[in-house]
Amino acid sequence: MPRSVNAVASRTRRKKMMKNAKGYFGRRKNVWTVSKNAIEKGWTYAYRDRKAKKREFRKLWIQRINAAARQHGMNYSTFMNGVKSANIDLDRKVLADLAMNHPEAFEAIVKQVKK
Repeated sequence: MPRSVNAVASRTRRKKMMKNAKGYFGRRKNVWTVSKNAIEKGWTYAYRDRKAKKREFRKLWIQRINAAARQHGMNYSTFMNGVKSANIDLDRKVLADLAMNHPEAFEAIVKQVKK
């Protein structure tokens, strides 16, 4: 008895993967084994870097807050401690945005922290 293979499902599965290889260069876009490996590696990087992105942005926000706080005679650590003790419920993302785009609002927060 001949071997039964579900060619329709296999082709559909491969087509779905090859669609994800759109835009790749060389054999990565049209050779099944090469493109499958490239796609899977890309997905691994994407998963890893979704987490790394959060770390990178937090580092950036801290640097921006630190730079702005130092302009007002404080360091980051002292400023953040003052923010917590003054019950100011702003996260680092918002504080960094205020420091960059609205320096007068950030200065008001610094004055409140210094009290």
